[in-house]
Amino acid sequence: MNKKNILIVEDDFLNRRLTKKVLNEMDYEVLEAKNTVVALELLKKESIELAILDINLGENERNGINLGQQIQDEFKIPFIYLTAYENPKIIGEAIKTAPHSYLTKPFKNSDLVAAVELALFNGHLPKTTIMVKDGEFKVELAINEIDHIESEGNYLLISTVQKTFRYRSTISQILEVLPAKLFVQTHRAFVVNKTKIEKFNAQNVVIKNTPIPLSKKYQKNLQ
Repeated sequence: MNKKNILIVEDDFLNRRLTKKVLNEMDYEVLEAKNTVVALELLKKESIELAILDINLGENERNGINLGQQIQDEFKIPFIYLTAYENPKIIGEAIKTAPHSYLTKPFKNSDLVAAVELALFNGHLPKTTIMVKDGEFKVELAINEIDHIESEGNYLLISTVQKTFRYRSTISQILEVLPAKLFVQTHRAFVVNKTKIEKFNAQNVVIKNTPIPLSKKYQKNLQ
């Protein structure tokens, strides 16, 4: 069985070495980055299952919370914060990025082992919610409440009965997250919840009396 790759983003060499030692003993492959620039290069070219992020990555460097948000938005893999920060304000900012755990240094090896195992398990379960923006806040939206999704530049407009949410992603990225048994693409810019379709023809599907384009290329998705 292939070993899982875990990325450690930590500017302190001794802390990286200690964390790597624990993970190697758990039979994981470890990639290391001392800042967000190196971390992003590795995330783009390597198959990484989990990231462990320090928050303070050195003076004049982007912090781990910024990186955590980017991982959430672009890479869709689970991540853990492992940091010395116990300040409620910092913790609150970190939690908004939806990490799978938040550990403080110095850590117990058993706590790190448990956090990694849980993050890997929960991070690859079929999603039932996604995190979306509601004004200045982020909220969890149940996937089965989504009617349809429309692409708008670098964002998606996610429509539900109550309101429409903006979500930073592309159609191809959101389709990797949503369960295929529920959602189908009907057009290069539209995805629909199959359970919400009221009727369709060769040109459109209709949800809540709203016609949504159906391209010839995607008609087979409804068969």
